[in-house]
Amino acid sequence: MTKGRHCGRPAPLRWGGSIALAGTALALAGGYLQLGDRAGATTPEPTSSPVMYDESPPPAPKRVTPTTTRPSPAATSQPPAARPGKPVRLSIPRLQVAAGVLGISTQQGELIPPSNPRKVGWWNDGAFPGARRGSAVITGHTVHAGGGAFDNLEKLRPGDVVGVTTAKGQLGYRVTSVTTYRKQALAKNAARIFDQAVPGRLVLITCEDWTGKVYLSNVVVIAQRTS
Repeated sequence: MTKGRHCGRPAPLRWGGSIALAGTALALAGGYLQLGDRAGATTPEPTSSPVMYDESPPPAPKRVTPTTTRPSPAATSQPPAARPGKPVRLSIPRLQVAAGVLGISTQQGELIPPSNPRKVGWWNDGAFPGARRGSAVITGHTVHAGGGAFDNLEKLRPGDVVGVTTAKGQLGYRVTSVTTYRKQALAKNAARIFDQAVPGRLVLITCEDWTGKVYLSNVVVIAQRTS
């Protein structure tokens, strides 16, 4: 029985050159990121009716004293906005994904997702989800035979919702772009994808285009915070 090969198997992130992201240099080696779509109602016709005229004088208007009603504190109170924090769970309703999140870091220039393909990895040298600035990068495996958390990431569309749970609350994001990069194109755009100077955003990355031996591309989803 042949096991499904997942993206990222032993060297998930390999590029040529180097870029510094949040003080961490990632190797960029001419390779690419391997991380592992009321009928029938009728309007009644108006009917005529006699018009009655009342010649009696109109009643005197009643005096109304205006009153001011203040809403109770309980009715106006809103839950506090979630602060930036370490992610523990990622949810993507459109894809029926609810995955645990583990912190990951670069190892000799490689960003290695969790070995369990049903979990995803947050790059802990990048921004926290919910931060005012920087890219919060979460990577996950694609398993060509099924079973990876990000198997269908390419099916997301702008406007789709992504949720991130942290120890400090729930964060909501809305997808703004879904892009598939071939390996050379990803290397050229890496600095922009991992940018830590942009307004706070969420970046999801996985593999795409399985040939039977390797993945040729990567899907990159960018989402902006909504709540």
